[in-house]
Amino acid sequence: MLRFLLRRLVYMVMTLWLIVTFTFVLMKNLPGDPFGEDSQKMTIEQKKILYAQYGLDKPIWDQYLQYMNNVIHGDLGVSFAFPTRKVTDIIKQGFPASLELGLWALGIAIAVGLILGIIAALNHNKGLDITAMFTAVAGISIPSFVLGPLLSYFVGVKLGWLPPGMWTGPSSRVLPAIALSFGTIAILARLMRTSMLDVLNHDYIKTAMSKGLSQRAIVVRHTLRNAILPVITVLGPVFVNLITGTLIVEQIFVVPGLGKHFVQSIYSNDYTMITGLTIFYAFILVVVLFITDIIYGLVDPRIRLARGGSK
Repeated sequence: MLRFLLRRLVYMVMTLWLIVTFTFVLMKNLPGDPFGEDSQKMTIEQKKILYAQYGLDKPIWDQYLQYMNNVIHGDLGVSFAFPTRKVTDIIKQGFPASLELGLWALGIAIAVGLILGIIAALNHNKGLDITAMFTAVAGISIPSFVLGPLLSYFVGVKLGWLPPGMWTGPSSRVLPAIALSFGTIAILARLMRTSMLDVLNHDYIKTAMSKGLSQRAIVVRHTLRNAILPVITVLGPVFVNLITGTLIVEQIFVVPGLGKHFVQSIYSNDYTMITGLTIFYAFILVVVLFITDIIYGLVDPRIRLARGGSK
């Protein structure tokens, strides 16, 4: 197990280094001026002062080494658009809301998606199966920017059951979380159904049935543990996709997350903000995938044994 963990840790560090490097190179090749329209009103001397202040007057390799050193020490630089604010401070301020919304959406997606998948598999080609899969198809087909306004208007404004917007309390999390999780519910439901059907056709399940075990005992003791493995594999990317894909939902429900900062940084060529948010989200993705590998190895020991991680 230790060897397995060390190998995954090395892969994680290498992946982060490659992401930081490529992000830095891509930002240096973006068209336009890092100081936007304001640079057109500056004199040459003022531009030189600004470039020197942000280290942009140094050779590329020197900028890269300095940037890598800063990233290692947790310094993502100062925003070009907000010269008095560090990127890390902006992330600390906006990320909690994005994270909370993502966790709400993930919880709803896992609960509803797995239940729909299990029900569909246990009622294969029956009414419940068709209904569950129709719901899944609808979830994939309806994007969050369509579902969000509908939920806000009908459930929030017309019916008045839940707040249609703002970020005021637990009840205000429900509608944006549902809008964000709807597509993920569909993915998890279809994946769980397919995996359950595959496991139910295995010989050991048929043996358990022939012994007279109840359907509940077969599902809980023998089917779920093996059927849920593909779901665990995708939970890492799904979680990161939820917390990084909150942009439109945040705008619809007025959630004070990181979405608005990411959009503004792209429009204004705010290099430090773009690279900082990209690296931050990449770090979350890599760490979540690392944790997913650990959980996957614990649930199915064959994984770490196959990769030489049994010691």
